[in-house]
Amino acid sequence: MSKVFVLPGGKTRDQQCSGPNSLLSKQQTGLQRLLQKAEYGVCENLRKLEITGVSCRDVYAKRINPRVKSGRFMKILPDYEHMEYRDVYTCRGRSLDSNSPGIIAEVLHRYRHILGLWQPDIGPYGGLLNVVVDGFFIIGWMYLPPHDPHVDDPMRFKPLFRIHLMERKSATVECMYGHKGPHNGHIQIVKKDEFSTKCNQTDHHRMSGGRQEEFRTWLREEWGRTLEDIFHEHMQELILMKFIYTSQYDNCLTYRRIYLPPSNADDLLKPGLFKGTYGSHGLEIVMLSFHGKKAKGTKITGDPNIPAGQQTVEIDLAHPIQLPDIENLCNFNELSRIVLEVQEQVRREQQEEEEGQDKEEGRSRQGDSQQVEQPVQRDDAEAEGTEAAGVAATQESALTLQPFVLPVGVISRNKDYPRTCRMCFYGTGLIAGHGFTSPERTPGIFILFDDDRFGFIWLELKSFSLYSRIKVSFQNAEAPSREAFDEMLKNIQLMTT
Repeated sequence: MSKVFVLPGGKTRDQQCSGPNSLLSKQQTGLQRLLQKAEYGVCENLRKLEITGVSCRDVYAKRINPRVKSGRFMKILPDYEHMEYRDVYTCRGRSLDSNSPGIIAEVLHRYRHILGLWQPDIGPYGGLLNVVVDGFFIIGWMYLPPHDPHVDDPMRFKPLFRIHLMERKSATVECMYGHKGPHNGHIQIVKKDEFSTKCNQTDHHRMSGGRQEEFRTWLREEWGRTLEDIFHEHMQELILMKFIYTSQYDNCLTYRRIYLPPSNADDLLKPGLFKGTYGSHGLEIVMLSFHGKKAKGTKITGDPNIPAGQQTVEIDLAHPIQLPDIENLCNFNELSRIVLEVQEQVRREQQEEEEGQDKEEGRSRQGDSQQVEQPVQRDDAEAEGTEAAGVAATQESALTLQPFVLPVGVISRNKDYPRTCRMCFYGTGLIAGHGFTSPERTPGIFILFDDDRFGFIWLELKSFSLYSRIKVSFQNAEAPSREAFDEMLKNIQLMTT
């Protein structure tokens, strides 16, 4: 017999069981002070962690035995997506003594550097890990895009490891990979922005049916379908390749810190993480950031053609594109003509800018800096005026929606794309052969649909990618400075170059 109630969620009829409330309330003051300390990276919004640090997803059940008055409390972790077990552990009253805040503080202090967002080093595939304090654990959640091509669906997530916060001597690290429940693991903090995990019981990752069963299970989790459902031969090869490659990393992984992009009031839209369609590769995670007159989309997850860390798209905000009427928009050749004209204009401007810089360097070497000073000031003023006019025109066009339809012949994984857009800009997309061979930036068009969705038409591939914002509030992910964010982008790109 048992009575179940939820902490700290909605109240239930069986809330008369006051056991956990009475036990946990003893630590209310101490834990509240602890969890509000910013140095541990724990958010001050106690609605999620509450005053006791107990997650809203935690469910407690009290065993009632008429012959045993002391009672025990059994915590049932949620049945995490794609997992076939439910981990159960008991929490006796004596474990919540006056030293509990000190124990948690010691463990949090030791592992405070791993809280936040991380990118695992899984070759070209990358990933997105969020390490948070969840109840009496530090848990590493791996975030996965929704199944292709449902780009607007919410992210999926699964736990990779957890660290107990209630251990007295040394924190217990458990690997959560596989389907047989938590087992022994190890974490090594290499440096402040890098750490590694190791599983000490990899037999827990194996299935009784062997590699075939493991592949079928992985395929169902990763793609939401069976191999028989995928008729495209090239796509089958890509899927099998990813399974074989990623399976090599199920026992040891290295993670490197990533930051969310900083934002400014004049940004075209709020920067952040988006999930986008990439043909046979499925959905991938892209980070959109703004850099003056440019916007960049950097892959957080990738594929054998364009690996994680590479800049998949670049948008030239100084060159907006006016779409033709809806009839001509259906004509791919017409849209291609417009984009290529802008590409030629950008090329001429870059050439003139380079020639102007060469002339200035030549004059400065001849000692004519005074004669050069006056024209340069006029050019800067003219450039500022042109830029201001362009910004004003862009803001005005953003207020009016214009009809949008993909040109005939352009391939899209998601047919349910928006039929109106705010504005469009010239951009370039990175394409390459298998193994990131012969990378090349090719022209395209960036389409802003709304605050949470944008698209990109790859002219050379005749393909369309739709991107949708990841609506997850990641904590401890802000960059300490703009320079730190730019350095992070540079580092993750060098990893796969």
